[in-house]
Amino acid sequence: MNTDIIRSSTQKRRSAETDITLHLTLDGQGKTSIQTGVGLLDHMLTLTAFWGGVDLEISCQGDLNVDAHHSVEDVGLTLGKAILEALGDKSGIARVGYGRVPMDEALCEVTVDMSGRPWLEWRGDDLLPAVLAGEEKDLWREFYKAFAGSARCNLHIAFLYGKNGHHLLESAAKGLGIALAQAVRKSGTTIRSTKGELD
Repeated sequence: MNTDIIRSSTQKRRSAETDITLHLTLDGQGKTSIQTGVGLLDHMLTLTAFWGGVDLEISCQGDLNVDAHHSVEDVGLTLGKAILEALGDKSGIARVGYGRVPMDEALCEVTVDMSGRPWLEWRGDDLLPAVLAGEEKDLWREFYKAFAGSARCNLHIAFLYGKNGHHLLESAAKGLGIALAQAVRKSGTTIRSTKGELD
């Protein structure tokens, strides 16, 4: 990998619902400064960045007087967009990655393909409690769906077993970090597609 090229992105997103500033460096040290106003999201993003070796700064001011939905979804959209931009033309990346991390009694597996074809496969969420940190569990599917859509990646998250919702989400967050680290790893200049390009 050419270490002179810094794969990074700064994104800003402002709407009537959220005001977000995000900066990431793909080839970092897992350093973070994350303040979204949603404590559990901050924690999970910190885990993903640390395990992925991504330096990540996020500031989000959202309409939390309504609920956490807009903040969580828009952070997912902004993070995915930043990763997509930082990857550039994707030449040389491994493209595919996989993570499977136990967290006490819980286990989740995460597989990602930076294919340019957005898709979220979300399985086993019947294991999650209906409410996590005061918010409905569907909030987390919406986060990962937003992320996969804007990163234009194929993302499969499968909760295999577990009883504690926090542990299950933590296993997913760490697994995503590991999967991303593998997928964005650069070696050479080949575009890994028999078509010669990634959509």
